[in-house]
Amino acid sequence: MMAELEIVQPEPEAPEVLNGDADENEAKEDAEPSETGKKKRRKKKKNKTAVPAGTNESEGDGYTGGGVGDVEKQLEQQALPEDIDKEDDGEEDGEEAENSAGKKKKKKKKKKAVKGQTDPPTVPICELYPSAVFPKGEECEYPPSKDGERLEDCSRRLIKENGLKAGLAFPTGCSINHVAAHYTPNAGDPTVLQYNDVCKIDFGTHINGRIIDCAFTVTFNPKYDRLLEAVRDATNTGIRCAGIDVRLCDVGETIQEVMESYEVEIDGKTYQVKPIRNLNGHSIGQYRIHAGKTVPIVKGGEATRMEEGEVYAIETFGSTGRGAVHGDMDCSHYMKNFNVGHVPIRLPRAKHLLNVINENFGTLAFCRRWLDRQGESKYLMALKNLCDLGIIDPYPPLCDTKGSYTAQYEHTILLRPTCKEVVSRGDDY
Repeated sequence: MMAELEIVQPEPEAPEVLNGDADENEAKEDAEPSETGKKKRRKKKKNKTAVPAGTNESEGDGYTGGGVGDVEKQLEQQALPEDIDKEDDGEEDGEEAENSAGKKKKKKKKKKAVKGQTDPPTVPICELYPSAVFPKGEECEYPPSKDGERLEDCSRRLIKENGLKAGLAFPTGCSINHVAAHYTPNAGDPTVLQYNDVCKIDFGTHINGRIIDCAFTVTFNPKYDRLLEAVRDATNTGIRCAGIDVRLCDVGETIQEVMESYEVEIDGKTYQVKPIRNLNGHSIGQYRIHAGKTVPIVKGGEATRMEEGEVYAIETFGSTGRGAVHGDMDCSHYMKNFNVGHVPIRLPRAKHLLNVINENFGTLAFCRRWLDRQGESKYLMALKNLCDLGIIDPYPPLCDTKGSYTAQYEHTILLRPTCKEVVSRGDDY
């Protein structure tokens, strides 16, 4: 115990107390910021105030000896806060370690969710994609559809195509929506038939120039049914009205009356079905689709009468638009002028193209795809030259207002002496 006391006592604090300098020492000790120092000063104050005034050195030694226990207590108190601080630090470190360990565990869980496949594969696919969001496979575009060509090829096989003796009378029309007539796709045309489209299929065949012209309308959405019904009814009414010695204007008036009696509701809006007044039926001659007479579909047309032995295309067009069409879009239909005489041609390419047209189409209508089919290329300039000279007539697509819908039905009739024959009538329409 004495050895320990000697180690602690070198501090010159006791003499200062006796000399009356305690206040200064206490002020210095108060300046120390640590909590341990404050506790130490409080203990010293208690010990110092316990010494009576005028005590001798032996009594002072007794005080000093009694203070050994106090010193030990002070040392223990000094050690305890440090241990507590260490324990607190250890707990904080433990909590941080636990938090960091928790974070690491969470990260590990995330890593497991996106863990890749092993080699060789052993991880089930459902574990690789727990959210059920699977990657897409390779996406390949569909090859371009050639529906028009399929229709034409079928007609060629059935008619047993043989140059100008048998074959197609004109290009297959595939006019859509506001386009009423004379549209067929040129090479590279990306147009695709959609669910809400109204498509008019207009096609014709011939044997030795005797042409059959017919048309019908295809839809997939039933909301257009009344439009199709109106035009179909108008065409059948025109066929019933036609006959030998019947005036063409009377046929037109009857057609208009029937068609305008129909209404169609499309997307909540009601439209009266209007006949397209500048499109008509027509007489048909050998190798001549338009032989000169027209069959109007509105009143006020020609008073010319139908005659025995004539062939007519009775066709009607109904529209939800203005009821009038104009030429628009890229031209695809062409036809040699039936009455053209000799016209001098300077361009060699134009001369060559005219020879190809005469050999394969004559005065029947054709399209650019058919020239491609004959192996022709880079012919647009030559074709334009022939059109400018009046040898070839272009027939661009005929369109009503955009956003409108048009429908067409057509049949070819032959006026026999005792009856009229609908030569294009079939079981389907």
